[in-house]
Amino acid sequence: MLPSSCDTFVALPPSTEGQRVIFGKNSDRPCDEVQEVVYLPARDHGAGEKLECTYIEIEQVAHTYAVVLSKPAWLWGAEMGANEHQVCIGNEAVWGRESADGDEALLGMDLVRIGLERADTAEKAVDVITELLQKYGQGGTCMEDECSFTYHNSFLISDRKEAWLLETSGKHWAAERVEGGYRNISNQYSITTKIDKEHPEMREYARGQGWWDGATPFNFSTVYSFTTTARIEASGSRYCEGKKLLEKNDGHITAETMMDILRDKDSGINMEGLFMTTGSMVSVIPTDPTLPGVHYFTATPDPERSVFKPFVFVKNNNELKETSSPSYGADDPVKKKPRFQSKPDRKHALFLKHELVAAVIEVHEDRGKKITEGIRTLEKEKRTQMEEILTNAVMEGTVLEVVFLLDVLEDTTLL
Repeated sequence: MLPSSCDTFVALPPSTEGQRVIFGKNSDRPCDEVQEVVYLPARDHGAGEKLECTYIEIEQVAHTYAVVLSKPAWLWGAEMGANEHQVCIGNEAVWGRESADGDEALLGMDLVRIGLERADTAEKAVDVITELLQKYGQGGTCMEDECSFTYHNSFLISDRKEAWLLETSGKHWAAERVEGGYRNISNQYSITTKIDKEHPEMREYARGQGWWDGATPFNFSTVYSFTTTARIEASGSRYCEGKKLLEKNDGHITAETMMDILRDKDSGINMEGLFMTTGSMVSVIPTDPTLPGVHYFTATPDPERSVFKPFVFVKNNNELKETSSPSYGADDPVKKKPRFQSKPDRKHALFLKHELVAAVIEVHEDRGKKITEGIRTLEKEKRTQMEEILTNAVMEGTVLEVVFLLDVLEDTTLL
């Protein structure tokens, strides 16, 4: 399967308007896969407690932070998300010289969720992920299917002051700090000679494999990538187009800018076909620690036909029932061995409403135009409301009615 999945972006001052960090990601997955958005509160855990991830069980920590996640409904981990400390993480599939085939271990998506649950800064998330990578490894199919679709992972991680790019190959890895400007990643290695953290044996391993002579300057992408770029041509095109879009808006990047980038179909960033954009996320994080962040999620396929709905961490956040998929517990075909013998219905309430609206847009041009205009109008209104929160903060203990907005898909006048 060609690496035609996902693009992740981050912009920091001075590339953004105001003292804000803007994070964005499109999750490109199989077109029949449902992506849910869930909120999980902070929790304390008992000594010796275990954590059941998608395929394996690991040790739990004493405390986990509150998180909001956009995730394929069949697995434990997440494609992207944020935590109460305004750390944001998105991952990408990457392939290189090292085989990605192997036994079931932690998925890259598991590592996204664990990083958010356990780290209160971007750099700490790098440490959490790499420590788990060393202890448990990464592996297992990344599709709800008997076919084996496996890959290594890269991660773009941000907080209020900086971002980190973490790229892995098996248990080996390199990380680069991004302190300003913008950065985007697609399905290819992009760390070159600027390496701020690394696996202690990463260079020696490469030399032992004959990938590096030990004398020339070490370039992670050159050393660990395929000798041929044919397999990553599509991702390279999306990477270049994404970089151009960020460059075009440099100094003026906002939430709206990032939403427009994620909706861009000409670049391939908003993907269509057997692999398509099944969920999107944009986060706005003020550098001022007294101000809250706002995290926008679609929870539905194709951001062009979806509403970016805001979420804010406050005390007493409610469960996101409209965007949570049915749970099958121990009877889930993912949990039973052999796995994936059947596919249960994982469509959540908002997904079903979105299917109806998307069908109308597809078939009825005039109605479709009206719906799309309604989506944009509502989204603009809510971004304006969120500006008040981003500027003036949220009163402690407030429960926001706008925490997750479903208005546009419930408004029958748009149909």
